[in-house]
Amino acid sequence: MSVKIRLARKGRKKLAFYHIVVADSRSPRDGRYIEKIGSYNPVTNPAIIELDFDKALGWLQNGALPTDTCRAILSYKGVLIKKHLLEGVKKGAFDETEANRRFEEWITQNESKIEAKKAGLEKSQDDAVSNRLKEEKRINEARSAKLAKRNADIVAQQAAAARKIVAPEEEVDQPAAGVDAPQE
Repeated sequence: MSVKIRLARKGRKKLAFYHIVVADSRSPRDGRYIEKIGSYNPVTNPAIIELDFDKALGWLQNGALPTDTCRAILSYKGVLIKKHLLEGVKKGAFDETEANRRFEEWITQNESKIEAKKAGLEKSQDDAVSNRLKEEKRINEARSAKLAKRNADIVAQQAAAARKIVAPEEEVDQPAAGVDAPQE
């Protein structure tokens, strides 16, 4: 029986998340599995990965083969490097304290990369928000200037129309020279 560490799809259409499971390679993707060792949500940025480190390491040491995606996830979380270091200890290349020191060094480097990515994402989101606000302010100023110009034009037209209306009435009230006024 070949055992694989793979993803089992859950969630709804276009909002998938996955369980990281250990399963017989002959069972269907979302079917029967031996053990659930974590979850993976690729919808968020950065992706959320919850993994039982010790169970994953135990299954890898017992010969379970990860799929390509699970291999990337296990590598990201440090399970594969820990397995590699423990195999070095078994072969006598170095002792366990050296393996733990190397693993802790790797963990700190990886965490700094992750924090830098999160900070970059937050900064890009803040920049995007500020750019949207600047663009909205520019558009609002252009709209208000256009509206003010239109209102000024309307006021000027009304004033001109009022002058035209007032001027003919004055001519009607005063009789023209040389013309007799109508008699009643």
